[in-house]
Amino acid sequence: SLIIYPVSGHWAWGGGWLSQLSTPFHDFAGSSVVHMVGGMLALVGATVLGPRYGKYDANGNAKAIPGHSITLATLGVFVLWIGWFGFNPGSQLAASGVANAKAISLIFVTTNIAAAGGALSTMMYVWLKYKKPTLSMTLNGALAGLVAITAGCDALTPGAALVVGLLAGILVVISVEFFDKVAKIDDPVGAISVHGICGAFGTLMVGVFSSSQGLIYGYGAALLKTQFIGVLSIAAWALVTGTILFLALKYLNGLRVEKRIEEEGLDVYEHGESAYNL
Repeated sequence: SLIIYPVSGHWAWGGGWLSQLSTPFHDFAGSSVVHMVGGMLALVGATVLGPRYGKYDANGNAKAIPGHSITLATLGVFVLWIGWFGFNPGSQLAASGVANAKAISLIFVTTNIAAAGGALSTMMYVWLKYKKPTLSMTLNGALAGLVAITAGCDALTPGAALVVGLLAGILVVISVEFFDKVAKIDDPVGAISVHGICGAFGTLMVGVFSSSQGLIYGYGAALLKTQFIGVLSIAAWALVTGTILFLALKYLNGLRVEKRIEEEGLDVYEHGESAYNL
């Protein structure tokens, strides 16, 4: 928080080199600057830490380790969804005057419709693929839509925001399955996919769907090229610095507890009491 985020944040928001390109990098509220940075750090952290005990069987097949309460998880996602109405419209940084009022109104609409689109497409995609509309993945679909629209919530039309949300909702499922089953990286809540992959995706989509500079509106690929440069450079920065950080923690301090403590729960060993009296 002190070093990694401020540097790449300055590139885009503090007058740094990304904002000084001939076609400036556009990440209004942080699909890359905030979310993708966190997602890339999560990728490095989960890789260095290694999977939880019992996550993969002897043949390397992934096994689900469900959370204790899907109800609380659902509540948490809706709290985040509501919070995004402060996160994205608040990035306008001013509310007085007609221009700001119109901008904030558009951001509210694009933010909400992308989240709804992400939830719907994830639910339908999972339903068609696995014959069940899984709630836990649907919740990640809503978050995927929210993350993806964050970069261009001020520049996309509501229709384009819906498309971005729908695409992000499908992408997050594919990404979660890739990291879980192919890459064998244990990501308990799908943070790498929701924030890292969908953050990068949403940033790139600004170059396609921006109503003032986007490719589909006939403005050429200049903004899309800039978005690619921004995504690649910010991701590289987060991956390199994150690797240094987590390897340093691993070898200087240690990242994980003993197997018995992990299985029984740190609540007992850290606080002397169990969170769940089962």
